[in-house]
Amino acid sequence: MDRLDFSHERDLTIDKLVSRVEAYFPDVDLAVLKKAYGFAEKAHQGQKRSSGEDYIIHPLNVASTLIKLQMDLDCIIAGLLHDVVEDCEITPETIEKEFSGDIAMIVVGLTKISKIEFKTREESQAENFRKMVVAMAADIRVIIVKLADRMHNMRTLQYMSDEKQKQIAQETLDIYVPLASRLGINSVKAELEDLYLRFLKPEVYYRLAEKVAMNRKARNSYIEEVIDILKFKLMEFSVKAEVKGRPKHFYSIYKKMMSRGVDFEQIQDVLAFRVIVDNITECYKVLGVMHSSFTPIPGRFKDYIAIPKVNNYQSLHTAVIGPKAERIEVQIRTMEMDLVAETGVAAHWKYKEGGKSINKLDWVQELLEFNKALKNNSEFMDVVKNDLDIGGVFVFTPKGDVHELRYGSTPLDFAYAVHTEVGNHCVGAKINGKMVSLKYRLKSGDSVDILTSKTQAPSKDWLNIVKTTRAKAKIKQWLLKVERSRFKEVGEDIVDKLLKKFATNIGALRKNGMVDKCLSHFKVDTLDDFYVHVGSGKFTTGQIVSAIPYLEEKRHEVDDIDIKPFAEKLSKSNQKRLKSNNAIIVDGMSDVVVRMGKCCNPIPGDAILGYITRGRGITVHTAECTRVDHAEFGRNVHVEWNADLNTKHPVNIKIITHDKPGVLSLISQLINGLKINIRSAVARSLPDRKGSFLFEIEVHDYTELLKAISAIESLKEVISVSRA
Repeated sequence: MDRLDFSHERDLTIDKLVSRVEAYFPDVDLAVLKKAYGFAEKAHQGQKRSSGEDYIIHPLNVASTLIKLQMDLDCIIAGLLHDVVEDCEITPETIEKEFSGDIAMIVVGLTKISKIEFKTREESQAENFRKMVVAMAADIRVIIVKLADRMHNMRTLQYMSDEKQKQIAQETLDIYVPLASRLGINSVKAELEDLYLRFLKPEVYYRLAEKVAMNRKARNSYIEEVIDILKFKLMEFSVKAEVKGRPKHFYSIYKKMMSRGVDFEQIQDVLAFRVIVDNITECYKVLGVMHSSFTPIPGRFKDYIAIPKVNNYQSLHTAVIGPKAERIEVQIRTMEMDLVAETGVAAHWKYKEGGKSINKLDWVQELLEFNKALKNNSEFMDVVKNDLDIGGVFVFTPKGDVHELRYGSTPLDFAYAVHTEVGNHCVGAKINGKMVSLKYRLKSGDSVDILTSKTQAPSKDWLNIVKTTRAKAKIKQWLLKVERSRFKEVGEDIVDKLLKKFATNIGALRKNGMVDKCLSHFKVDTLDDFYVHVGSGKFTTGQIVSAIPYLEEKRHEVDDIDIKPFAEKLSKSNQKRLKSNNAIIVDGMSDVVVRMGKCCNPIPGDAILGYITRGRGITVHTAECTRVDHAEFGRNVHVEWNADLNTKHPVNIKIITHDKPGVLSLISQLINGLKINIRSAVARSLPDRKGSFLFEIEVHDYTELLKAISAIESLKEVISVSRA
C-alpha cells in the first residue's frame, strides 16, 4: 500500500517530466511545457539553493509533485514558474503574454509579500495567507501548487538553520497539513506530517524509524501472510479485490502514543491493510467477510461511504483481531475512492468542452468571508488553524442532512454551521427529540433541531459556550456591529449638539467641503466611521473643533464646547423605563396599558404582535398564535418587550407521563428546585396507563422556560413536554 513518492530528485530533467505527463495526458500539447522550462531556467540562471544545487531543480521537483497528483498542464506550468515573479523580477504581465492569464493568476497567487516589512513573523504569515486565500478563492490550483512547493521545501529542509527548520516545520503542521486534509490529498498530508516530526521532533522520528526497521523482516513476512489470508477469504465469497498492506506512517503512530500515553511497544494496531474492489456493493460484502472471518474490535467501525467526510473522503474503516492475535486496521473502498483519498480534489480535475472545470469549495469561500470580516491577524490565523482541521462528530439535521463538527462542539456551534442567522437567533435545541442545554456536547449520530426566536440575539456569554472558530467569529461580528451602532448613535448626537453651539449643522458643513476636510484630517473614510470614533471617545469635541477651520475661527464666541455624552441621556432614559411596570413597549412608549392574549400567554423571547382590539385597547399575542381572529382587530401596532423590566410571566406546559404513583410530586419538586413558581397544576389519567398534567408556572423569559422543559424531559417517567 505504497504512498505516492515525493522524494527529492537531484537529477530530474524536463525530458523526464514530459514523459511522465504523456503517461496520463497523452493528447496534450507538451511544447508549452518545454517552453515554460526554458523560460524558468533562463530566469533562475545563476541562482543557487541552500543545498548548493542550481535553483531550477526546485521548480522541476514542484512540477514533478503536481504530475504525481495528475494535475492539468496549466497547473504544472505554474509549478515551473511559481518563483519567477518573486525572485527574478519577471512581471505577471510577461507570464500572461508568454503563456496564459490562468497561469499568471496562479503564479501571482503564490507570490509572497516579500517587499513589505512586518513587525512580527506571525503578522507576515497571516498577511501571506490572506493573499493566498483571495487567490485560491478564484482558483483552487493556487493552494495545490503551494502544497507542492511546501512539500519540496520540507524535503530539503536539512540545509536550513535549526531555527529556520523549526519555524517552517511548525508552520507546515499548523497550516499546510490541515489544508492538505481539507483538500483530501492524504498522500501529501501524511508526507508533510512525517517531515514535521523529522525536523521538529527528530529524537521521536528517528527512534520510531529504528523501532520499525528492527522488525522489518518479520513485519513484511506478517503483512504478506495477512494479504494471502485476506485474498483467500475473499475468493471463498467470489470477491475480486486488490489487497495491500503497510505500517502506518510515523506521525500517525506518534499521535497514538501521545493520545494513549504509551510507548511504541504498547501500540498494537500499527499495521493497516487496504482492500480495493470494483463497486460499493462489494465494499459492504468485504466488510461482512472481514467481520465473519475475524473478531471485530468494538467501536472501531466507521462508515465514510454512507457519510463521507467533508473533503469527500469515502471508505469503510474497521479494526479486527487478525492472524496471530495481532490487531490490524482494514480500509475498504473502490478504485475511484482510493484515487480521491490519495489525491483529493486533484482527482476531480477534468477538462470540459471549451474550458476547464474549476472546483469551487464552500470552505474556501468561507475563509474569504473571514478574510474580509476579521481585521485582527491573530483571530484570522485562529480560524485558519482551527477550522481547517476536520474530523470530529457527525450530526444530523431533522431532514437528515449531515454536518461534521469538531469534537466538543455544542448545539450553538451546529446552529452557526447551518446558517449565521440560525445561530444568531438560537434560543434552544432538541437533541434526538429531547430539550438540552446549549452547553450540551454533541455526539456522533445526534439529530439536532435548533429552536429560534426573532427576538433572540447573541450575547458575550455565548463565546464561552461555542468551540468552533466560525461560531466565535460570527458572535464577535454581531457584538461589534451592535457596539458600532451604539457608538454611531452617541457620536452623531454629540456632533449635532456641538454644531448647534456654533449655529451650524452637518449639512451646511458638507456643502462647503468642511466635512471632507474633517474626515481627511482624522483619516477616516466615511461620516459614519467618524461618528463611531466620536461616540467611542477616540475623537474629542476639542479635536473636532480644531479640525474644522470654520469652527476654530468661532471658538472664542462659544463659552463651552464640552458636550455631555449622549450615553448619559440613554442611561436616564433606561432608568425611567425601569420605573415602568409594563413589560411591553408600544411604538417606543413604555407607559401604555396592554393586555396579554390568554390564548397564547406570550413571554419575553417570543416574537409578538400587538393589536388594537375594538373596545378593549391593545392586546399582545405571539406571532405564531393560531387563535387570533384578525377580523376582530382594527389595526396592528409595533410592540416589543421591555428589556429592562425583570418580571415573571405565566405560561402553561403540558406533560405526558407514564401513569405511576408519585409522578406529580416528582415533577413539582423538580420545578420548585429550579426556583420556578407553580401557580396551578391539573392532573388526570389517560388510556394506555398514561398521565396528563397541565402546569401553570411563572418564568422570566423563553430561555428559563426551555430550561424547565429540558429538566422535566430528563425524567425517565416523562414521555413528552410541550407548551400549552
